[in-house]
Amino acid sequence: MRIILIITLLFLVSFSGLNTKAAEELTIESHSAILMEAVTGEIIFVQNAHEPLHPASITKIMTLLLIMEALDREDVNLEDEVVVSQWAARMGGSQIWLEVGEVMTFKDLLKAVAIASANDASVALAEHIYGSEAAFVQAMNERSRELGLRNTVFFNCTGLPGDAEERNNLTSAHDVAVISRELLQYPEVLQWTSIWIDYIRDGQSVLNNTNRLVRHFPGVDGLKTGYTSDAKFCLAATGIRDNIRFIAVVMKSPSSQIRFDETGKLLTHGFGIFRGVPVARQGDIAKMVPIQKGVENQVPGLIAEDLIVPVKRGAKEDFSKTIKWQAGLNAPIREGTTIGEVLVTQNDTILGKVDIIAGKDISRGGFRDLLGQLGKSFFENFYRLANN
Repeated sequence: MRIILIITLLFLVSFSGLNTKAAEELTIESHSAILMEAVTGEIIFVQNAHEPLHPASITKIMTLLLIMEALDREDVNLEDEVVVSQWAARMGGSQIWLEVGEVMTFKDLLKAVAIASANDASVALAEHIYGSEAAFVQAMNERSRELGLRNTVFFNCTGLPGDAEERNNLTSAHDVAVISRELLQYPEVLQWTSIWIDYIRDGQSVLNNTNRLVRHFPGVDGLKTGYTSDAKFCLAATGIRDNIRFIAVVMKSPSSQIRFDETGKLLTHGFGIFRGVPVARQGDIAKMVPIQKGVENQVPGLIAEDLIVPVKRGAKEDFSKTIKWQAGLNAPIREGTTIGEVLVTQNDTILGKVDIIAGKDISRGGFRDLLGQLGKSFFENFYRLANN
C-alpha cells in the first residue's frame, strides 16, 4: 500500500512539474495577448487582454464581419460593381491604389481587404454597403455593443490613425477575439484570408497576404495583421488541426517577427492541450425518418459531414448528443435537403452541430401510394397492439 502511495505521489509531482514547466514556457513579450478555443469560446491564456489599445488594421476583422453579414442578408452580392469615390481613393497605408471613378467587383475589393489589408478597398466596400464610411462605422459600433464589447470604439473602418489622438480606434485583445469568433460564423471568409498570393485587375495587380503564418504555420487560414507607430505590431490569427480551431490575438508586439512567433506559440499551446473527439461521421445513417405524402413513407437521414468536438486531453467525454428533426416532413424531398441536425452540448455550451440530410429523392405519391401506406400503417399498428 505504501509503495502504491509513493508511486502516486511521484506521478502527481511529475505531472504538476510538467504543467508548471508548460506555463513557464508560455511567456509572451507582446504587451497583450489571448488564446481562445473557437467553438466554445473558452479562454486558455490571457495577458492584459482587456486593456484598450490601438488595433491598427486588425480593425478590419469587424469590417469583414459587417461585409459578410451584408452578403448573408443579400443586401449586396459578390458580383456587384463598386464605383470608387474620391474619399476611398485618398486612403493611405496599405492599398491597391484605387482611382476615383474606377469600377471593381465587390469580390475583388473583398479579396483586397482580406488578403492585402487594403484601406482604400475597405472604404469603397463600406460606402457601397451603407452609403458612407460614417454610416458603416456607426454600424460597427452598434455591432460591438450587441456583442457586449466594453473596450471597443471605432472611428474608421481601416485602423488608420485618426486626425487626433481621441479619434483613434480602440479595442482589446479579448474584444478582437470575440469579433473574430463571430466572423468565423461565416467560414467562407476563410477562402480569402487563407490565400497567400492572388491577382486582381486581370492579373495586373498582385495581392500578397500580410499574414505570414498562412504560409508557414500548418493549419492557419486567417485572419488579419496590423501595424501603426502607436499600435506597434498586431495579429489576430486562427488555425485548425484535427477539426479543433483556435483564435490567438497579440497586440502591441515590439516587432513583426515577435508577433508571428508568439501567435504561433499560442496556437501550438492550444493544439497541445485539446484533442478532437469524433461524434458523427459523414454518410452515417442517423435514422430512417418518417415522411408523409410520398411514394415511400421514410427517408434515410444521413450525417452531412464529420462532427468532431474539442475536449481537453485527460478530461472526460461528458458531453450529450441530441438529434432534432424538422417537423411534418412532406414529399417531395430532394436528396441533400436538410431534415434535422445533431447537436452536441456540455453544460449548456454547444460544442458542435452538424446537419442531417435526406439520403435519396422521395417523390410525391399518388392516390394508390397514399392508400397503400395507410393500409400498411394500419396493419403495423394492429399487429403491435395485438402483441402487447
